[in-house]
Amino acid sequence: QVQLVESGGGLVQAGGSLRLSCAASGRTFSMYAMGWFRQAPEKERESVAVITWSGGSTYLADSVKGRFTISRDNAKNTVYLQMNSLKPEDTAIYYCALATGYSRNWYTSRGMDYWGKGTLVTVSS
Repeated sequence: QVQLVESGGGLVQAGGSLRLSCAASGRTFSMYAMGWFRQAPEKERESVAVITWSGGSTYLADSVKGRFTISRDNAKNTVYLQMNSLKPEDTAIYYCALATGYSRNWYTSRGMDYWGKGTLVTVSS
């Protein structure tokens, strides 16, 4: 089993920044990718940013390109999401997820095997 613990959510004004962190523990020897997904009220969960543990591949949703950056610290088994120029439409619960192996859906929720409990990000206008 793998446990994922998110931190860093909160309330911020539009144009502001937040940094989310997700630390993995447990059976972390089998990690292919980690990433961030979000779900706004009455909307489906969507991929935001995913990075392979080797760092060779990164996925960023078009809606966050140029504003969000994903990074990882292999030694700490931690992935980060730096969110700049936040917009009210970024308001959602942000979930950290981990994929233990490669699949065609490696950057989608279908490719993930473990999930964190989520952290709320609220962007006020």
